[in-house]
Amino acid sequence: MSTGKGKKRVKNVPVLHDEIKKRHGILLTDTAWAALVKKAKEDSVSVSEMIESWARSFECN
Repeated sequence: MSTGKGKKRVKNVPVLHDEIKKRHGILLTDTAWAALVKKAKEDSVSVSEMIESWARSFECN
């Protein structure tokens, strides 16, 4: 998965996707959060990017 490293970050300009990310909130148990953090570290991505990738895998037509 591309991490976007080496790309200059500019506020409100997307780097990895065709749109900018916005803040959304979800509630999780500490156990679920720890599992997400562990998996994200193993994959060398952020939890946000891991969830983004997972959500984009669903067909939204």
